[in-house]
Amino acid sequence: MGVAGKGDGCIFCDHLAEDDDVAANILYRGETCFVILNAFPYNTGHLMVAPLRHVADVRDLNDDESRELFDLTRRSVEVIRVAMQPDGFNTGMNLGSAGGAGVPGHLHMHVVPRWQGDTNFMSVVADTKVLPEMLADTAAKLRPGFAAF
Repeated sequence: MGVAGKGDGCIFCDHLAEDDDVAANILYRGETCFVILNAFPYNTGHLMVAPLRHVADVRDLNDDESRELFDLTRRSVEVIRVAMQPDGFNTGMNLGSAGGAGVPGHLHMHVVPRWQGDTNFMSVVADTKVLPEMLADTAAKLRPGFAAF
């Protein structure tokens, strides 16, 4: 399937290689892509959709990966909307180190729920992360929506 193994330095591939999706914060595994909670979220519910295959450039995705990446992004928005009732969303990719990618070797789409007056600005102005909910609690809210796929 092209998934890199543990120890190669890719956090996505390392999580995929784990035996326990709950411990790895993986919410869903599809045919070519998967959904994982961000361990350092911008907001509660921040997750990422990434190909199973270790690929860095959007141009290198095959047609099936491209379709499933966007389909899972769309579904993720719906799951979060039902479970958490945000006021809006930010979705997007940071491509390459110069584009701000924290993991430049493994392409991923961020899905970030937003609420009016949220604290998303904190990491920008104060070099501070605000985590108002434990990841396990967030996963428990979102997992049922992904189980319905």
